[in-house]
Amino acid sequence: MTIHATPSHTDAASRDFQIFVKPVGSACNLACRYCYYSRSGLKAEPAKGPMAGDVLASYIRQHMAAAPAEVVRFSWHGGEPTLAGLDFFRRAVALQKKYRPDGKQVVNGIQTNGTLIDENWCRFLSRERFTVGLSLDGPQAIHDRHRQDKRGQPSFRQVMRAFDLLQLHGIRTDILCVLTNRSVTQPETLYAFFKRIGAEFLSLLPLVQPRPGKGGAVSRISVEATAFGSFLCAIFEEWKAHDIGRIQVEMFEEAIRTAFGRPPSVCIFRPTCGDVPVVEQNGDFYSCDHYVRPRYRLGNIQKNHLADLLESPAQREFGRAKKTNLPAACRTCEVLDMCNGGCPKDRFVVADNGEPGMNYICAGYKRFFTHCRPFLAAISGLRAASRRQ
Repeated sequence: MTIHATPSHTDAASRDFQIFVKPVGSACNLACRYCYYSRSGLKAEPAKGPMAGDVLASYIRQHMAAAPAEVVRFSWHGGEPTLAGLDFFRRAVALQKKYRPDGKQVVNGIQTNGTLIDENWCRFLSRERFTVGLSLDGPQAIHDRHRQDKRGQPSFRQVMRAFDLLQLHGIRTDILCVLTNRSVTQPETLYAFFKRIGAEFLSLLPLVQPRPGKGGAVSRISVEATAFGSFLCAIFEEWKAHDIGRIQVEMFEEAIRTAFGRPPSVCIFRPTCGDVPVVEQNGDFYSCDHYVRPRYRLGNIQKNHLADLLESPAQREFGRAKKTNLPAACRTCEVLDMCNGGCPKDRFVVADNGEPGMNYICAGYKRFFTHCRPFLAAISGLRAASRRQ
């Protein structure tokens, strides 16, 4: 079934959202062995250059109008967004200032492999107060195994140069570490490396590459689910003993949110999804970055207003499907409130009772969330006691 957006017009979205806007589409100067674009065909039409000026202006104007909150967040992704060049981002910032409504604050974030970051980039990013997500998989031997350029040359030294420059310029840098079948067995090595270089924000992303038609099988470099759970537990104990308040590990921060009664901030742990769609280089709108396929192309911002696409029945249906398609085994799970079935892209395993839709990472999530429950209960108890005083 192909789903289409509604043609009606909405002034603003009814809920907050985050859009991954891709100024050069899936174009990249690296050829990472695990890239989910190149391996799975999740690509729009090939980019023929950076997003055109009229598309950029239309996107920023519509994003400003659609954002319901006082803080308007822009998330620049790819491929490799720095391939668009500094002048592109200077124009983007100028347009943001032009279209920013009174009383609203603009926040920019960019996800990069770091290989093109230099002093000029850092001066710009610092001046405009961008946050930077930097892809770094660990020490050189681990990082360079899979993150190479199109000539097969390693990228670790370039990425570390970027990290050092970003730190020198005081730019908040969130490290995104992709875990593979090998690195997931080295929690102490990885965490010690990130501590040694002074990382303050760390996201740990398990690699899951399903093999089409293989009945829940994955590629050989994908993580094993229980190994991922053990990895998280090992790092959690080190973090709990030495690094609370010093290093923010996204997975741990998400777990702690439940102790404070707060909803998940990361989309994969929310009960429903659909609030993190994609705008491609040509203005095409897709339901999610992991679903850049014709079925999930809902329109184009040059023809459909962004708010209408966000509020469309098709996008709402996409978001609700995460909850409505949750298997019975998940609905009765003791850590459902923390996991909520995980990302739908990983829900391709058949449960023991024969029901489809189990998350490949389920055993890992369950192991970690169960492991950290006593700590979270202690936090929750302290919070309740302080409120009674």
